[in-house]
Amino acid sequence: MRWDALFADLESQFEALQESDLYGEVADRIRAEVGKITVLDRLRGAVNTVVRVELMDAEPVRGLLSRVGKDCLLLETERYEEWLIPVDALVAVHRLGPWAEPAVGAVEGKLGLTHLLRGIARDRSPVTLFCSGGGPVTGTIDRVGADFLELAEHALDAPRRRSEVYNVRLVPTQALRALRRR
Repeated sequence: MRWDALFADLESQFEALQESDLYGEVADRIRAEVGKITVLDRLRGAVNTVVRVELMDAEPVRGLLSRVGKDCLLLETERYEEWLIPVDALVAVHRLGPWAEPAVGAVEGKLGLTHLLRGIARDRSPVTLFCSGGGPVTGTIDRVGADFLELAEHALDAPRRRSEVYNVRLVPTQALRALRRR
């Protein structure tokens, strides 16, 4: 009887040791996989979620995270505004769920900030730019280069006409913190 108790005790200790080794290995693998997740992966997992974004050199923005590109994200606010935000301008993002989405579609994975800025320039819609080291600037994007944009500055409610433009500003895309479009 004592031998049965001893073997039962040893078996239970052995099983507990195996389980703890297994749990340790699983935890290590999970940590390794989480270590591969990028900010963009986390943001893709929150698409169609209302989030609050803290930005460098701009006020926080709350809105529906509608898209995530290769280096930027698009928020839609309750006031029918669209915010194009470079990932480099993010300070923090609040209200994300626990999911990540590493897989991207063929088109979405290639659409970056400059592609989207060119689309806005084609639309000729007035925008408000938030750049590092300065206040908001309004106008229409005239052209987008490889690493810059040129903004024809004018009042937001005025059309882009030569008589309304009071300055043309070159903005390196690395200085862009956010773009708001109505």
